[in-house]
Amino acid sequence: MRQRWEQLSYLHWPVAPNVVQAMLPSGLEVDTHDGKAWVGLVPFQMRRIGPVRGPAVPYFGTFAETNVRTYVRGRMGPGVWFNSLDIDRALPVLVAQTLYGLPYQWAAMSIRKDGDRITYAALRRWPHRNRAHGAVTIRVRDPIPNDDLTPLDLFLTARWRLYAQLGSKLVVAPVAHRPWPLHRADVVALADGMVAAGGYQQPEGEPHVLYSPGVSVVAGRPTRA
Repeated sequence: MRQRWEQLSYLHWPVAPNVVQAMLPSGLEVDTHDGKAWVGLVPFQMRRIGPVRGPAVPYFGTFAETNVRTYVRGRMGPGVWFNSLDIDRALPVLVAQTLYGLPYQWAAMSIRKDGDRITYAALRRWPHRNRAHGAVTIRVRDPIPNDDLTPLDLFLTARWRLYAQLGSKLVVAPVAHRPWPLHRADVVALADGMVAAGGYQQPEGEPHVLYSPGVSVVAGRPTRA
């Protein structure tokens, strides 16, 4: 499947590795940076999903998304593990659950841009109505030259595969795109319940924040990990 991810913000907090490991299936180990695991809240705009050969899916192929994710290592190498993925289209929820085994859920969501500020909001509708909600406003700063990206910046963003549980099987899918064009960003306002609903304690302290205007992506077929 090809798609485009735009207006994407990364908010990350450090978490004890044993907390993340306890939530992972057999076959995956928590990935750490400087001895810390990281949990991310990542809202963005998904656009023009479609097959690699053929037109994008109208209407259902464009939607807002918020995911809660962490970082893991499996037999095929480092990758992303999703605790939850909320989107504002109901039909793609069922498709993604069936094809990739990803924990997609249906939510009311919005993304609003005002100058250098972007506000994301989400309220889960199904299958756990009102169980999770969140809102965050960030202020986007200047782009980061590639030579100024830190090892942590790259650890959190340079991920080329995802792992998921499809039925009883652990599966992996490649994710191909150019390196993210990244900006530093600051949190202006944050009232989030999505991370806690993903199974973690409510994060404390200031998050590590990055922003990207977006990249084009090709996600491959899932295979047994």
